[in-house]
Amino acid sequence: MAEITTIARPYAKAAFDFAIEKDAVDSWAEMLNFAAMVSENDTIKPLLSGALSSDKLAELFIGVCGEQINVQVQNLLKVMAENGRLGTLPAVFQLFVEMKHEWAKEIEANVVSAIELTSVQQQDISVSLEKRLARKVKLNCSIDTSLIAGVIITAGDLVIDGSVRGKLSRLSDMLQS
Repeated sequence: MAEITTIARPYAKAAFDFAIEKDAVDSWAEMLNFAAMVSENDTIKPLLSGALSSDKLAELFIGVCGEQINVQVQNLLKVMAENGRLGTLPAVFQLFVEMKHEWAKEIEANVVSAIELTSVQQQDISVSLEKRLARKVKLNCSIDTSLIAGVIITAGDLVIDGSVRGKLSRLSDMLQS
């Protein structure tokens, strides 16, 4: 994965810089997301390994994307096809999104709870994380009944395990030492 990220980074950076310059970061994110999904399609994916010439592949890929992408994204796809890099589009999209969040001072936080959180609880978690991380926080909430009670929050490198299962695990580790 590190090699793919290294290959994808210059394309993501170029796309992001262009999107910033044209004040079109959100639309570029949508277009790159669509192109990444096309690259992962079961019919298209085998063609990315060199079965077609770069010109034919770019033409086919852009044709499939149709009106979902603009001329600038088409040009990016042509360059990526010439270099045999269309298969890295999902990584390009992921890096683009990371750059977008960094630029917008946003972070996504995953909140896993034992039961469904109320909107007030979600708001409290969001406010606390925004203070702690000095960024806007977007919560992705999910439920895992195996936690028994409590929550596990992950945001970037930050992990907060406030679950009963996590506390029991730490207590068990302490007792065994």
